[in-house]
Amino acid sequence: MAEFWHELWIAFCLLLVIEGIIPFLYPQRWRQLVAQLAQISDTSLRMVGFISMIAGTALLLISR
Repeated sequence: MAEFWHELWIAFCLLLVIEGIIPFLYPQRWRQLVAQLAQISDTSLRMVGFISMIAGTALLLISR
């Protein structure tokens, strides 16, 4: 079980690195994207989040 938490911690750290690449390299474009996201409806954002979670879960299952 300790190995699971260690791998989860590594995945979280990599997520932070990947999420930080775009604002670091293209801060103006990132700001524009955030402004556009603020205009999208809650339903659409929830659907994108749900699809992302399903895709991530499916990829994890396939990779195991």
